[in-house]
Amino acid sequence: MQTWFTADTHFGHGALRALLRRPFPSTAAMDAGLAEAWNAAVAAEDEVWHLGDFAVGHPDPAALLAALHGTKHLIAGNNDPEAVRALPGWASLRDYAELVVDGQALILCHYPLRSWNGQNKGTWNLHGHSHGRLKPLPRQFDVGVDARGYRPVRVQELRPARGGGARVAGA
Repeated sequence: MQTWFTADTHFGHGALRALLRRPFPSTAAMDAGLAEAWNAAVAAEDEVWHLGDFAVGHPDPAALLAALHGTKHLIAGNNDPEAVRALPGWASLRDYAELVVDGQALILCHYPLRSWNGQNKGTWNLHGHSHGRLKPLPRQFDVGVDARGYRPVRVQELRPARGGGARVAGA
């Protein structure tokens, strides 16, 4: 089993697709491309933490969520209405979480934090919300699809390369 992180999929959100100039010719193509990339990376037995803004205006978010691989947890974002939060496909729903994955302590929140528990002891802040447009602090990673090649990522992909600094947007 692997653990994956993603955020800001905004399934069904055509205005956001246009605003961020996502490389999809239509909202339906964006939704299909994001779902395909998710399922190509994530296996059925894997765990996925979605750090907010799952679907906005999608016609059937319950069916979409059921079609995505993995056990899915939602860290709620500002664009997750009650209907999305209440979907039966979420294994858990929170506004914030602290966990350890592959030996790495993590703070999960939709929003990028200025300060977080364990920040000076090596704990990382994984977030969404900024769509790859915010300069990160040390040990802070935007796991949103706009910053991560339109697919979920694992902790190992965020680790700094040997001899270099932390990898950021587009890594």
